[in-house]
Amino acid sequence: MDTPPPGAALMQLTTAFWLPQALYVVARLGVADHLAQGPRDVEALAAAVGAHPPALRRVLRTLAAHGVFTEVEPGRYALTPVGATLRSGAPEAGRATVLSLVGPAMWQSAGALLHSVQTGRPAFDHVHGAPVFEWFGRQPEEGALFNDAMIGVHGAEPAAVAAAYDFSGVATIVDVGGGTGNLLAAVLRAAPDARGVLQDLPHVVAPARERLGHLGLADRVEVVEGSFFDGVPPGGDAYLLSHVIHDWDDARCGRILDHVRAALRPGGRVLLVEMVVPPGDAPHPSKVLDLVMLAVPGGQERTADEYRALLAAAGLRLTRIVPTASPVSVVEAVAG
Repeated sequence: MDTPPPGAALMQLTTAFWLPQALYVVARLGVADHLAQGPRDVEALAAAVGAHPPALRRVLRTLAAHGVFTEVEPGRYALTPVGATLRSGAPEAGRATVLSLVGPAMWQSAGALLHSVQTGRPAFDHVHGAPVFEWFGRQPEEGALFNDAMIGVHGAEPAAVAAAYDFSGVATIVDVGGGTGNLLAAVLRAAPDARGVLQDLPHVVAPARERLGHLGLADRVEVVEGSFFDGVPPGGDAYLLSHVIHDWDDARCGRILDHVRAALRPGGRVLLVEMVVPPGDAPHPSKVLDLVMLAVPGGQERTADEYRALLAAAGLRLTRIVPTASPVSVVEAVAG
């Protein structure tokens, strides 16, 4: 593929921010739900979703150029496989992902990235007056939407982690900050002799119990309400922290890892499921996600050496990094 001239490449970067907003518009209007039964004319579709027909057509045309829809006849659009993920209830949770990650709360935070770069502090706190997870606790609908979005964002990861890492012989797996149990469920299916403990905040544990029950795992998982800043459930053979450490700065990561180190059984393992930032200029999703961590929770993505140092400060030794078929790796550590 030919490399575009520098000016054209910069223009592509500059205008790319309109695409997420176009996705937000069609997700908010429920366009994919109305196209689920087959192609529709823009006029009929606009009437169904409450939109201005010519304006909606311009949005659909733009997204069709990026594979979200397809114009089967002039002015008549249909879903593509990508667009189908935006249907309500789709297993990929695409609609929730777009509504949460491109909605006003996150969009305004992205717009205040300059504040984070100038101060080193989260733009989210600056814009909304509270840290993001505290804010979600006060906004239950937004919190539920975010939990669903995380299923979409990390959809391929649970199976990839369960396939790449050998959990055989682990009796008790403690999923710290485990959300609604998506990863823990995949791990327990891969390790049928293990039991699980899932810990998360009060507004998360109820949907976690419900989800694990629907998956037939209620009798194998204890769900515990609590903050990992105050402590973690004791006695685990493996402590699983998926996309937890990247949310926080080194000092707060140290508090979490100190609690994990104290709770770990002799011979146990700490397993961080995170993207590991590769060296050099090669594109990698961790590098964009690092800006999200800067602006929203105030955390960061880390290199292998940075994980090694962070773990060592908590009395843990990095033993290996296990890549998976997804962008995340399993960073394994033991005491000492």
